[in-house]
Amino acid sequence: MRDLATEFEAERGRLLAGAYRMLGSRSEAEDAVQETWLRYAGALADPTARAEVRELSAWLTTTCARICLDVLRSARVRREAYPGQWLPEPVVTPLDDGYAPDPAERAVRTDEVGTALLVVLERLAPEQRVALVLHDVFAVPFARVADVLGTTAVAARQLASRARRAVTAPDVPRHTADPAEQRRVLEAFVAATESGELDQLLQVLAPDVVFVGDSGGHFPSARRPVLGADAVGRFTLGLFGRAGRYADRVLARVVLVDGVLGLQMETVHSDGRPIRLVTAFAVDQGRVTAIYNQLNPEKLADVPPLGAGAGWPPRW
Repeated sequence: MRDLATEFEAERGRLLAGAYRMLGSRSEAEDAVQETWLRYAGALADPTARAEVRELSAWLTTTCARICLDVLRSARVRREAYPGQWLPEPVVTPLDDGYAPDPAERAVRTDEVGTALLVVLERLAPEQRVALVLHDVFAVPFARVADVLGTTAVAARQLASRARRAVTAPDVPRHTADPAEQRRVLEAFVAATESGELDQLLQVLAPDVVFVGDSGGHFPSARRPVLGADAVGRFTLGLFGRAGRYADRVLARVVLVDGVLGLQMETVHSDGRPIRLVTAFAVDQGRVTAIYNQLNPEKLADVPPLGAGAGWPPRW
């Protein structure tokens, strides 16, 4: 059994990366990979099933994708009843020296995902999402994608093509910035919110910027996206400007959120409850095109706690 485990562990990071892109949830991705392991171990214990495991990587990818497809189909029903706006469960990686990310975090860090991509993937039908991730991200041939989806290679190609058009639609927030540009823009964003000056903040925001907040019904939050630079700027000053006014009650640090620079904060809500926030940004041409604010405590359970150096404004 040790050899089976060693072979599977060599594939775990890749499987986690794929499952996370398909599901948008770290916990669901880990569950899908664990179920893949159980099916793999079961297949090798059955001589008939063992014969189907000819190419391990391909077999594991197909099996994991089928599990994710089933989860996505059931998740659509749950998310239709979700209170307020929905954002993915983030993978947050501290930038602290000496921090050792776990396999789920390493899987994201090796190939930047970004909350912006995960949000737009949520628009897709389950079959489109699986087809796009398998083919465009992991180079799985359409014949094998078709096997996962229970369709033809031609139909699988069409599903991926429609998904690709949706991902690149004009109304999708753009994120093209490299880490250096992300840092410059995030520093300017923090400085602008600290200043409290709307005009200064508007210089950092794209005209069509969008703000999305997910509290899961635990805290008050906008039930619809806030659209446009002026509206987002005023809303943001109310949210982050409060951090500057009550800096002694705020802990914050710069982190990687799904492989992209973002903020992690801890403070106290106006009703006295402790509150954690993870904020991700999409950046294009030197401006913020989207702000994704995750404050649902159920989705932040696995986020590493803030260290001793945390404070407001966050230090680099």
